[in-house]
Amino acid sequence: MVFQHRRHARGNSLFSRATSDLHARDDCEPADPLNTLTDRLNTLLNSSGPGYTLPLCPSVQYYIQAPIVFAAPDQEISTAGYPTGDDRATLVVNGPVALGSGHTTAIDGTCQTCSGVKLRNIQINGTRQGASPTNGGANIEMGGGNSDQLIEYVHSFDPRSWSCLHIAEGPLTCNNATVQHNDIGPCGSDTFQEWADGISVSCRNSLVRNNTISNPTDGGIVLFGSPGTLVENNTIFVETNTLLGGINLVDYLPFDGDYTGTIVRDNIIMGGFATDEAEPGDTKGNNNEDVIIKIGIAIGPRTWFGDRYGGNVSTSGTVMNNQLTGAFGYGIAMSSARNFTVENNALFGNTSFIGSRGPNCSNTDITPSPAPFVIDLNLTTASTTQLDFQSIPDGDGLTCILPPDGGDFWPFGGNPEPGQGGGGGGGGEAQSNNGGGGLSGGAKAGIAIGVILGVAGIAVAAWFVRKWALKRSAAVKADQPWNRDGYIQNNENIRQV
Repeated sequence: MVFQHRRHARGNSLFSRATSDLHARDDCEPADPLNTLTDRLNTLLNSSGPGYTLPLCPSVQYYIQAPIVFAAPDQEISTAGYPTGDDRATLVVNGPVALGSGHTTAIDGTCQTCSGVKLRNIQINGTRQGASPTNGGANIEMGGGNSDQLIEYVHSFDPRSWSCLHIAEGPLTCNNATVQHNDIGPCGSDTFQEWADGISVSCRNSLVRNNTISNPTDGGIVLFGSPGTLVENNTIFVETNTLLGGINLVDYLPFDGDYTGTIVRDNIIMGGFATDEAEPGDTKGNNNEDVIIKIGIAIGPRTWFGDRYGGNVSTSGTVMNNQLTGAFGYGIAMSSARNFTVENNALFGNTSFIGSRGPNCSNTDITPSPAPFVIDLNLTTASTTQLDFQSIPDGDGLTCILPPDGGDFWPFGGNPEPGQGGGGGGGGEAQSNNGGGGLSGGAKAGIAIGVILGVAGIAVAAWFVRKWALKRSAAVKADQPWNRDGYIQNNENIRQV
């Protein structure tokens, strides 16, 4: 079904491009008339059967009042022509909210017959705009009892609820979801308990690769067990909000702490950088938002939840060859883990490890001093770890720390350009209030800082070369099967615990 229509100018503070500048086209579903939009899109999905593609129009905003719901196997929602930048169509979450509940989800792919569905080359604006969180689902809800779903070249940002993108487990049968080349964030606020994840995965045997996650606030990538999942070549960075954890392997439910076959490798996690200009001889400066990542990679439930879940542990995952730069509380923190392999993770460029006990730290726990790699050997068993871990007596609840309130503690450096970091799509610069859409002016300023010191310059230049190569190879390998090889154990630099 194709509707011919005339677009009308409509003022909108969230995005700068006016629909009146566009010409009517017959290869995509129009946004007008607005009063029938949500029903029309859902009717097309419900009535068109397996394999149907719902084409949205480039550069058009779709103000929806309820989720757009996949209805049959192998359906697709995408922008006509598959653009990767600002000209991707945008679904704007615009339904009512009252008393802390209401419309939070733009796309729902969790139906019982949703195997093989694809969400490609669109944008999702959750329109929280600085408000408190709303109870409900993520901007994008996929997974459920399905297999072989694909989410790629999607920009999801400013969710009203707890995550920009969630792949749900269903009855623990979700399998083989692919999440690749997306640009995610900002997500949530760093105000206490107003956080949101970037990508939340609870689906077996899935692939999360070549994504850029900018300014999440709870977890950049959160793995809820997700046995058999590979997380590789993603870039996570912060500029405007403190992030609790870059990549988290801490949740016991729903897979009872089982991370068997889950591999986190070759990711780049970038903490806060100085936002002022370096004077001659300076190695560190101030950050105008006091931004850090509290834990770059968190392993084991006690690092996150303290003793709330007793003796529960995370088991049998692998974390290797990841790189960290910028300001953190802890680079990698590990406790309440069994049969993990954590090797060859390293710092690059300029780093600092800063923070102190906050008001939510337990009176009985010993909060360790910030450090690159920390491990509670009393609660970590049958694991292989790199030797540069520092043993700590207590690894409970480490996200309770707070960054310094100003001061020259942040290293000089810079973050990737929009959309470059993980090979994601073009990274829109859509405008919104309080965090929605693209990167902020502070993000662009951070990019402009560039290379200040010689060592940092070499490291950052090497990083961009590496990411360019990854992006190039990703284009070649996008349709090829992925594998879990490429890891050689270095027996001289590991510890058995």
